[in-house]
Amino acid sequence: MRAVSLLLVLSSFAEAVSVGQRRKVVQSCNVHRDKSSDTTPLQVGNGNFAFGADVTGLQTFKPYAIMSTWGWHNFSLPTTPGQTSVDDFTGVQLWTHGRLVTYEIPNPAQNDISNWLRENPHRLNLARVGFDFGCDNVTEDQLQHRFQELDIWTGKLSSYFAYNGHPVRVETWADPDSDTVAVSINSNLLRKGLGLFFDFPYPDNEKFNAPFVGHFNLTSRHSTVLERLSRRSARIRHTLQNTTYYTHVSWSGHGTVTGPAEGSHRYLFTSPQTNIQLTITFAPSATNPHPTSYRRVTSASRSWCGTFWTTGAFIDLTSVRDDPRARALQQRIFLSQYLTAVNSASAYPPQESGLVNNGWYGKFHLEMTLWHALPFARWNRFPLLWRSIPDTYTRLLPSVRARARMQGYAGARWGKMMAPLSAAPGGPSAPGDINALLIWQQPHPLYFAETEWRAFPNRTTLERWDEVITATADFMASYAWWNATTGVYDLGPPMYPVSENTDANGTRNPTFELAYWRFGLDVAARWKERQGKPAPREWVRVRDGLAPLPMVDGTYAVYEGIEGMWTSNATTNDHPAMAGIYGLLPPPASGEPLDMDALKKTAGKIKELWALDYSYGWDFSMLAMNSLRLGDPDQAVEYLLHPIFQFDDAGYPVGGSRVPTPYFPNSASLLIATAMMAGGWDGSEGITGHWPKSWENHVRVEGFTPAL
Repeated sequence: MRAVSLLLVLSSFAEAVSVGQRRKVVQSCNVHRDKSSDTTPLQVGNGNFAFGADVTGLQTFKPYAIMSTWGWHNFSLPTTPGQTSVDDFTGVQLWTHGRLVTYEIPNPAQNDISNWLRENPHRLNLARVGFDFGCDNVTEDQLQHRFQELDIWTGKLSSYFAYNGHPVRVETWADPDSDTVAVSINSNLLRKGLGLFFDFPYPDNEKFNAPFVGHFNLTSRHSTVLERLSRRSARIRHTLQNTTYYTHVSWSGHGTVTGPAEGSHRYLFTSPQTNIQLTITFAPSATNPHPTSYRRVTSASRSWCGTFWTTGAFIDLTSVRDDPRARALQQRIFLSQYLTAVNSASAYPPQESGLVNNGWYGKFHLEMTLWHALPFARWNRFPLLWRSIPDTYTRLLPSVRARARMQGYAGARWGKMMAPLSAAPGGPSAPGDINALLIWQQPHPLYFAETEWRAFPNRTTLERWDEVITATADFMASYAWWNATTGVYDLGPPMYPVSENTDANGTRNPTFELAYWRFGLDVAARWKERQGKPAPREWVRVRDGLAPLPMVDGTYAVYEGIEGMWTSNATTNDHPAMAGIYGLLPPPASGEPLDMDALKKTAGKIKELWALDYSYGWDFSMLAMNSLRLGDPDQAVEYLLHPIFQFDDAGYPVGGSRVPTPYFPNSASLLIATAMMAGGWDGSEGITGHWPKSWENHVRVEGFTPAL
């Protein structure tokens, strides 16, 4: 694999895409609504904070979430004897190649502490902010002339409606530098009793809280206190067990906050003016850490969004006029960029539903981190990548090293379902069979590191990743088991492959994991060589001795020894990870080359027999990348626009029946696949894009590097 500097990659158009053209393309994808969605809000946010709005620009009729990366809560620990502390959790021991190994799997005798660890900490919905019309029975249907636009070029959400013939104009913005939402309201209804309410929910412990999070009727379980700070500011303190945070409200002109209403945590802001501007900042501190004004927030949002759209990589499909697929794909590309910036550009990896609602209690999944964060690198927005990568891996090193050591391995074993250390100090990852036995997240840091090296091939990059790479590769070499009977190193059992739907005790040598293990150890060995150091012998020995990729009838199989491959519904559903060995992953840099005939036959079998109607998420993007490497960009586009791979009117990726909506790995994986279309990959013919034949000479791209 050659190192590639951060090149400006252009299509057959010689000139760069001007700022004016970029703005035109981006704003052509603006979102418009005339009623609230039952499943997704319109959001403003900054990656670490987001505000979800209904058609009023607030949360008047739909209690969508306000979320931040610091907003977490723990329920009280169980009182069951022997299960009152995190340290009481013992896990389960499984036979692993002749020895007992402890895994973070729920022990049937410890259900209470196991459930507590899985459900805590959980992310909070910080508040609900909406219009109070002075009576309780106003419905959305009573509003006339509803219209709403989200301008993704500036981050402004504009909303308009009329009530009893009186117009109301609302602008909603988010500060890029703090957990602040800024709101402007213009209406003579403010003088006739129209106000804003602030309400505070109690959290719940459901696995999926979609589309709404928290309970507004469990008022006795938490408390709020109003403090009037000045004529133009107030603060509300919200306490839930050992968690306390603050809502700082500031406004222009005359106004007041009163409350709470009896038996509730609902406060009311009113003003005698016809135009009012407010800033609402959420913080874990009683002192407002980022005092700001409405004007400053709007200016900062315009500046941040403008920089986002004008400095990253870009794809312009507007000149493809005879194929409606181009317009559909372009809409998905730009709304996905906006939504991943709002929901995934966080201080640590996002949960699958970002900052929209809670899936998996709001915790992030390390196996999904590559999908979530890699687009920021591939689209040349490294500062957004660096918000969480590699710092997340560095911060987790002590705990994951402890896990590997407890299990008798070297290095660091990365878990699956995690909460940030600031919210769960010292605790294990969430207990669960799959959580404990999944392994394909292990090489992810090596993929990130190699991607960053291609953009910044310098000593700083080598040094900042070296500790993580060394610990990761040490575990990978230690985990592989020497099978004296076959004379190769095996992966598993017990383990779960990418698809998570096999017998953990019968799964050995899954195709994707074997290929990814080789890829990772290749990267790790090269990392040492770049520093003038020899690669550890154990890394090289394991890499060169890995079991061959398993095959069935001339195709790559899910795992070695699988029964019924291509003939059983049980083996042709969930993630078709075999496609990833020549799509997400490049050809191997060491060992035997991939069998091209087998790759093509496998792709054909997946298209013909795989239960894609039951698939979800990033499957379609992974298949698209496989199609690109196999020379079929038309099929790649078909996968990216597959009817099961759905995005709603606001660009949110639809989760379906198996995962909550939105499911942001869809958005991120689409951006990874389209970056590959725009920039090509190592060894591809040219680096000017790989598009359907009829699109060639009509697509303009810039700012991409070739994929690995």
